[in-house]
Amino acid sequence: MTQLVHPHVAVLAFPFSTHAAPLLTIISRLASASPNTLFSFFSTAQSNNSIFSTSQPTPPNIKAYNVHDGVPEGYVFVGKPQEDIELFMRGAPQDFRMGMEMAVEESGRKLSCLVTDAFFWFAKDMALEIGVPWLPLYTAGACSLSCHVYTDLLRETYGVGVGGIVGREDETLDFIPGMSNLRIRDLPEGIIFGNLESFFSNLLHRMGQVLPEATAVFINSFEELDPDITTDLKSKCKQYLNVGPFILATQPPSVPDSHGCLAWLHKQKPATVAYISFGSIATPPPNELVALAEALEASQVPFIWSLRDRLKVHLPNGFLEKANGIIVPWAPQTDVLAHAAVGVFITHGGWNSLVESIAGGVPMIFRPFFGDHGVNARVVEDVWEIGVIVETGVLTKDGILSGLDLVLAQEKGKKMRGKLREIKQVAQRSVGAKGSSTQNFNKLLDLVCGQNYALV
Repeated sequence: MTQLVHPHVAVLAFPFSTHAAPLLTIISRLASASPNTLFSFFSTAQSNNSIFSTSQPTPPNIKAYNVHDGVPEGYVFVGKPQEDIELFMRGAPQDFRMGMEMAVEESGRKLSCLVTDAFFWFAKDMALEIGVPWLPLYTAGACSLSCHVYTDLLRETYGVGVGGIVGREDETLDFIPGMSNLRIRDLPEGIIFGNLESFFSNLLHRMGQVLPEATAVFINSFEELDPDITTDLKSKCKQYLNVGPFILATQPPSVPDSHGCLAWLHKQKPATVAYISFGSIATPPPNELVALAEALEASQVPFIWSLRDRLKVHLPNGFLEKANGIIVPWAPQTDVLAHAAVGVFITHGGWNSLVESIAGGVPMIFRPFFGDHGVNARVVEDVWEIGVIVETGVLTKDGILSGLDLVLAQEKGKKMRGKLREIKQVAQRSVGAKGSSTQNFNKLLDLVCGQNYALV
């Protein structure tokens, strides 16, 4: 008699920025659909403690395992860029292998699949060694993914280093499908300019080279948002699956509003409030914080500003008494952006924030910093037309005042809100019963869990 062996999926999370949380979100959805599949979820203790501590319990067939953060005992950080990431990544392959061996021994189940963050380019070889499929999640958008997949072509076309593109920064990348609005200057650092020899640049380069060889690449987006890029990436990858937006496909965990943001918003008029947050990593320099504060004071636009306590020292004296808003060290961003009172989001332009703003129907003012921010900002302004990049690309008093006036008071701002409504409707259809993202999720379910699931 043949004995049914239930699947055992190893999940390898990147424990920095906001990478691990969306990976856990999609894994929780897969686990709920396939209760006989065991998911062993590997990340650092700090990351696991953070993402597993929300008030939303995870399915019982997900087990968290801690791996070493790579920091030697007694190590003193020297302030090198991405120093913590480099330390973690140098030991990650071996640490993950040891963790997976422990999970197999504890569960008595051999591994059947490897699901990872896309940054783990080495997972391709790990999956080959184990003899299982490899499915990486790319946690940003289709446009930035395409930039990394086409890195070698971009380097062949423009060379490397700033010298090769001087005077050409505004040339468009119209030789890459779906990228005709993108300019050279919008590309992430590490592709053709910046420190191409840095650990992180090499990581991203290798990622772009190996992702097309994965069993399937999946992404927190929907096909209709970037149709030309989607078609092209489908031709580049073995399988390319848009399975989002996660925020619309899955009920987000409830989070406490410990600083009273929602109660304050209830007292404001519809579409009048500026919500300001630059994420967990990006921090504007002090002069830009001052400029933003001066613009908020001069405009008297009501605002919620999510700003870490240690940065308040840079704000002008008496700012809060003269302005018309509140500063909090943390805000329940999803709930804030979904509130009818919020009319504009001043943001760094990270992908998760962008998707949450689309779900809330809120136009954006971008101050991009690094990574995919420039790509996202350009697409939002010139392709989807649901936001603007702040004048000069940095925060100035006049630039912010102009952006606030455009979004909150001008006809262009009304058009942005109309386009956002249309995009949100398409996004909602994509996660509906017969939508493209639901169909892609079922394909993902089949690849990860085999036949041990119920179709959604």
